[in-house]
Parts: sequence; structure tokens; C-alpha cells
Amino acid sequence: MARVLLIVGGGVAAYKSLELVRLLRKDGVEVRAILTRGGAQFVTPLSLAALTENPVHDDLFSLTAETEMGHIALSRWADLIVVAPATADLMAKAASGLADDLASTTLLATDTPVLMAPAMNVRMWDHAATRRNRDQLAADGVAFVGPDEGEMACGEYGPGRLAEPPVILDAIRARLNGKGSNGALAGVRALVTAGPTVEPLDPVRFLSNRSSGKQGYAIAESLARRGAEVTLVSGPTSIAPPQGVRLVRVETAEEMLTACQAALPVDVAVMTAAVADWRPAEPSPEKLKDKAERTSIPLQATPDILAALARSSQRPRLLIGFAAETTGLEANARDKLARKGCDWIVANDVGGTGVMGGDHNTVSILDAGGLEALPKMSKAEVADRLAERIAKTLRPG
Repeated sequence: MARVLLIVGGGVAAYKSLELVRLLRKDGVEVRAILTRGGAQFVTPLSLAALTENPVHDDLFSLTAETEMGHIALSRWADLIVVAPATADLMAKAASGLADDLASTTLLATDTPVLMAPAMNVRMWDHAATRRNRDQLAADGVAFVGPDEGEMACGEYGPGRLAEPPVILDAIRARLNGKGSNGALAGVRALVTAGPTVEPLDPVRFLSNRSSGKQGYAIAESLARRGAEVTLVSGPTSIAPPQGVRLVRVETAEEMLTACQAALPVDVAVMTAAVADWRPAEPSPEKLKDKAERTSIPLQATPDILAALARSSQRPRLLIGFAAETTGLEANARDKLARKGCDWIVANDVGGTGVMGGDHNTVSILDAGGLEALPKMSKAEVADRLAERIAKTLRPG
């Protein structure tokens, strides 16, 4: 039986930890819990004890537990340590190696894999200190799931919501099932593009689009969790890079093409980026001051990155393109599949509100054999479905 040590941090989202425990127990996972002082303001030890069917640990200086060095025993007992919610305070302590309570001491004393599910106010999540702590933890080998974007308990909107328990459960399953360095895609080299490109008009203005990069980053993370060696070529985004992924930041379509070619050879390429189709033919070296100076802007086509990889002598074994459409979804995607010379097209309807920049997507996967239409789901779930299909294609049987 798999064993998970759940650390419950303080915050309104702590109530979701109870649902997570229920899902884990339903999955046959043994769960023990550490409840922080802040977490105890939102859930009770009795609730956690009843659901885990184990005593709840909350005191570093427990006479009973610490006669046997309880924090050491807990850190060694688990197959995986899950911090949900992972507050800004818990992340900061773990990143800095502080150990002033049972939770932080256990995290410092362990060599067990750690998965954190952050949850905090959007301004806290976006703060430079939290970003530094997140990057340091990722460099130390900590995995992350979420946070999601949405409305906060405080009334603000943005990234910082705790990932939903089923999504956290999927991330836990992936690690308990031995995915990662020994996973279904171990040894596979992958290239993923994400986000928009920006094409300068002058030093101030540019042509771009509304892509957030969320879908591409989720795909890169999902492939990496399954053991793939992933290079993520990203246009400008505000998303923290996934753990275990090599990130290459670019701005223009030309830079993205160069970075993609440099990443070859790869086994699979997932071209999720929303590449600007056009760029100003003659960008101005100075800011254009007066509207009368230019009544029209000559444009020229940007490089066709997907077609270029399809024609390359180092063409990936599996080449996947994306098609964002507002009308004629299947017909346009089928046409793109033929024109670009790729193996699959993932088509998504962006005509409605909330897709570009949102957390959910509705996609159809087209290949020579037909179409698989997926229901609306989170972008993380879309990424997992796509990664599973890639694994079955590259590693049949």
C-alpha cells in the first residue's frame, strides 16, 4: 500500500485537504497528516484523524512522539510528502532550510519526494520573493501542482487558488506509480513551444496575441512527469517554469524557430505556441510619434515553424501542431494537418470567452485515422490526456 504524508498549511483552501484525503483513501493510499498551527484554524485534528484513520501530528515538541524522533520517523515513513495547501510561509521556510515547527522540520529532514500544491493571494504568489522561493524549491527537486487561476476568498482574481483535489490526486498518482525518471516516457526527448510571440513595430509597440502559455506549460510539465527530457521554448509569459524542464525564452517567431531547430533531434514536438503570422516589414528604430507619419503598416509573413520542422532532415518521430479556430473547427484543422505535414493537429475553439488565458479548454485531436473529441476539461487534464496518447504512440504495448 502506498503511503502519503500530507502537510496541511494554513489558509482558507485547507478545507480541500479533507476531500483530498477522502480521494486518497478511496484509491487505497495510507495517509498520515501533519496539521500546522495555521491549518488548525480552518480544519480540525478530529476531522483529519477520522478521514485518515491515523493520529494527526501537530507538535514538534510532543513528548510521546519525539522520544522516538517523530519528525524523522514521519519523514522516512512516507513514499511521498504532499503539502496542500502550501502557503507562502511554508514555501519560504522550505526554500530557506528553516525548521521551527513540525512541518518545516519534517521537510528539512526528509529525502522523500515532495509535491507542493501552492495556495495564496494572487499578490503573494506574484511577489518576487515567492517566485524566488518557488524556483529554489524546484531546483531542489520539489514538484508542484497548480496554483489555479480564479476568484480568491479575498475577492481578488488571478493565480493562487489551490488546485482542485482530483487534479492533485492525479499528480500524486503519477509519482506513486513510478512515473518521472522511470516513467512511460523515460528516455524520450520532447520539444514543446508555448505562449505568444511578439513582433516589434518600434521600440515600444508590437504585434502579438492573447495566448497565456498555460496549455503549453501544462503539456511540458505532464511530459516531464512521465520521464521525458523536455525543452520548453516559450514566448513572453508570466508562468513559472515547470520542474525538470529546460526553458528557453524567446520573443519573436524567428527566435522561436532558431530555438526549436537548436533543440533537435527530438522524438516528439508539441507546437502549442500561438505564433504571430505577420510581422512589420520595416520596424522603426525609434518610437513613431505622430499618426500622420504612417497611415499603413506593411507586413510580411513570419517563419512557418511547424512546416519547417516537418521538412527538416531531423523531423521528430511525432510532430503535433495546434490550431486555434473561431469557425469551421474540424475543416480548418484537417486542412492544416495536410498543409503542414504534421502527424496530429490539436484543434480548439477559441471563439468563446475564457479560453485564451483561462484554465479550461475543449479540444479535438485529429490524425490520419480520424478525430477524437474531448469534453471540456482543465488545461492540466488536456495535457495529461495528450501525454498519455503520446506515450502509447511512441511506446506501444
